[in-house]
Amino acid sequence: MNDGKGYETTDLQREGAAGFETASVQLSGLELDDPGRDERSSNAPSSSAQSSNAQSSSAQSAAHWSGLLGVFDLETTGIDVETSRIVTAHVGLIDETGAVVERRDWLLDPGIDIPEQATNVHGITTEHARLAGMPAGTGVSEIVETIASIFLRGIAVVAYNAPYDFTLLNREARRYGVPPLEAPLPIIDPLVIDKAVDRYRKGKRTLEAAAEFYGVPLTDAHDAGADAIAAGRVAQAIARVNAEIFALTAAELHDRQVEWFHEQAESFQDYMRRTKDPSFTASGSWPERPFA
Repeated sequence: MNDGKGYETTDLQREGAAGFETASVQLSGLELDDPGRDERSSNAPSSSAQSSNAQSSSAQSAAHWSGLLGVFDLETTGIDVETSRIVTAHVGLIDETGAVVERRDWLLDPGIDIPEQATNVHGITTEHARLAGMPAGTGVSEIVETIASIFLRGIAVVAYNAPYDFTLLNREARRYGVPPLEAPLPIIDPLVIDKAVDRYRKGKRTLEAAAEFYGVPLTDAHDAGADAIAAGRVAQAIARVNAEIFALTAAELHDRQVEWFHEQAESFQDYMRRTKDPSFTASGSWPERPFA
């Protein structure tokens, strides 16, 4: 079993603007470019035609939540949102074509050893994180501030299996005395939406499986940037093929996901109680689990 992003889990764990840089950023000596930028710029119209197209594209982006999306993903030390620590993070923006227009990436020293199982997933060792990572408290503060800045701009943020990333970020913020995000919204969770619109599709519902099903490239799974961007593109793909989802505003879709996730958790809880553990309880809280 996995948590929706590929971590191996048990059944009990199954459910459960500051600093932005543009499309080309410098990260640990490696320049990361928007791979579609050169292709889109070739054969581009000029002068008045180019201005007209830009205005049309801008109007389309402003008219629908999928035209400009925040994307967010964490890679961590484990699967327990109460105790796991952030190792890498990505927060960015993608436009209506899925191209990256803003991004920021972090490598943190989590302050604890990174278990071998986690390293096998995302590739970051304890030694590398200690050598190259920033202090965890500083990184957590920057991640919270950057996500908050996107919400303040009225832009929805995509996170695949949102209760994992947003709850873990909340706990990290509390751990380091950073004011956490307050009732973050609107959030788009392709895992919840996909289950709601295609309930009986067989097979896994991991990000890799969803990306393949919706025709979204994902060549570097479990890299925070690759996962975040792919999740955003999956959300856009779902909206393109599902008229009901496309018709909703971001706020309406957020509210629907609260309902859908609660129903999905109840269904899973019922299944677990009937087949494996009569006392099993699944959290129905979305997009963030309450702090005990």
